[in-house]
Amino acid sequence: MRIGNKEFVTSGKTYIMGILNVTPDSFSDGGRWNHMDAALRHVEDMLAEGMDIVDVGGESTRPGYTLIPDQEEIDRVVPMIEAIKARFDVPISLDTYKSAVAKAGIAAGADLINDIWGLKYDPNMARAIAEAGVPSCLMHNRKNQDYKTFFPDMLDDLRETLAIAEDAGIARDTIILDPGVGFAKSLSNNLECVRRLPELISAFDLPVLLGTSRKSMIGLTLNLPSDQRVEGTVATSVMAAMAGCMFVRVHDVQANARAVKMTEAICHGE
Repeated sequence: MRIGNKEFVTSGKTYIMGILNVTPDSFSDGGRWNHMDAALRHVEDMLAEGMDIVDVGGESTRPGYTLIPDQEEIDRVVPMIEAIKARFDVPISLDTYKSAVAKAGIAAGADLINDIWGLKYDPNMARAIAEAGVPSCLMHNRKNQDYKTFFPDMLDDLRETLAIAEDAGIARDTIILDPGVGFAKSLSNNLECVRRLPELISAFDLPVLLGTSRKSMIGLTLNLPSDQRVEGTVATSVMAAMAGCMFVRVHDVQANARAVKMTEAICHGE
């Protein structure tokens, strides 16, 4: 899969997506990187630590987050995307579920759209992605936890997302799926998502991204605050690499990159 000017294999290797939140209120690092100089230094650090793609987000999606206007989100992410493009040779993912933000971000140089609502929030998002021809990561999400049987229901929800994508003309070979750990799921649901990653990959024969970094699943399991969840995140990244996920989306790049590299050496003899 070509993302920006780089080729990524869709199986047999797990890449590192580094998180860059340019927001004042993200649950883990809110306010740390919403100033340009600090953000660019952080991108440089993450690249040195093994990041393969950077995910820029302009609106916090933590539990109870506040929806911000499209223009405010655009004003946060577009200058950052332009600055990263001007300084670094790294593909850029834009974390947004709003078509206006996606269009502005793509025009500024974003190479992939990472939609936490799987094309179901904004009816214009699928068309915006299709017209731009950029790859997309489509996450499982829903407004409630009213599951009859969790995992089959999650797969059905993702089938709906893929149908929206197909109807809009999004090429199937440009799609990455995300099970949506931490979104409309209980602790047991989230643990099941990670445990059943191989089934998710085989169900659709599509690449998968896992995003668990510092999330409540880890905090609740280990009874730890968000700034002490590195080891728990690393454990999930190892599971992702063993399952064959294409990406892990993480805050702590170095620890996760090292763990993934070691896991791949054991699994693939490299």
